[in-house]
Amino acid sequence: MNVFKAFPFKLAAVGAAVALAAPWTGALAQQKFITIGTGGVTGVYYAAGGAICRLMNKDRARHGIRCSVESTGGSVFNINTIKAGELDFGVTQSDWQYHAANGSSVFAKDGKHADLRAVFSVHPEPFTVLARKEANATKFEDLKGKRFNVGNPGSGTRASMEELLGAMGWKLSDFSLASELKADEHGAALCDNKIDGFFYGVGHPSANIQDPITTCGARLVPLTGPAVDKLVAGAPFYAKVNIPGGLYAGHPNPTPTYGVLATFVTSAKVPDATVYELVKAVFENFEEFKKLHPAFGALDPKDMVKNGNSAPMHPGAAKYYKEKGWM
Repeated sequence: MNVFKAFPFKLAAVGAAVALAAPWTGALAQQKFITIGTGGVTGVYYAAGGAICRLMNKDRARHGIRCSVESTGGSVFNINTIKAGELDFGVTQSDWQYHAANGSSVFAKDGKHADLRAVFSVHPEPFTVLARKEANATKFEDLKGKRFNVGNPGSGTRASMEELLGAMGWKLSDFSLASELKADEHGAALCDNKIDGFFYGVGHPSANIQDPITTCGARLVPLTGPAVDKLVAGAPFYAKVNIPGGLYAGHPNPTPTYGVLATFVTSAKVPDATVYELVKAVFENFEEFKKLHPAFGALDPKDMVKNGNSAPMHPGAAKYYKEKGWM
């Protein structure tokens, strides 16, 4: 895949070379436990967080940091909880990293998250619409007036859904039911005939998409048209993408849509040594990391450092990337 390589993503200036002459041991002593906020347990965010913790904990005897993963409400929740000091790291869509760093969209009320720091980007996340086969939906507009899951409040999926509806001139009331199920719940609801479709930002292949397709013949619905054109043209963090054909039963051809990147973020308050050790754990074991989920298979470290990161790079991450010659 990766049309995302062509994204005009620009890293915020990292500033002068990071001088870390002080011993790392002092910083490590301040923080022995780290928690990564992810998303629903069936989503790729949870898999990504688990993969990072697994690699981090493998070398715990040396660096003394224990990593744990937490299932959360998703992108916006993770950013707000990092800001509150209740999470150390989190996975978030690249658009919500951008909005948090710039104090725009759902973050306009509280202003810029000044301490938000980028660590790296991960996999592409196409916005995915799945519908019951009985809905006979061949385009998103066919789901108007239907029972549709718009995502749970606090998730990047929900915030992105609201942006799409705004661009289309739709309201939630244009659905006969706008349910707010979490990602772990929408597949079963679809097959149980409680909803006709759902919107979800996710890396592919995903069990969350595979299961309803296999269980009840659910169908991917293209996400194209003037509203999508407008969103992609107006934002550097969006791009038109395809969900590849052949990933799911009954879908031999690509499904056109648009999407973002999943990104990994932290706070400026997290010690440089902690972030350095986490980044090192991922990239020193990169082939193992890529095997921990199919969505990671095509990742390239140099793209992960430059694409999708709107917040300033955390100095601990920047130190490692400069050592590798990636920055």
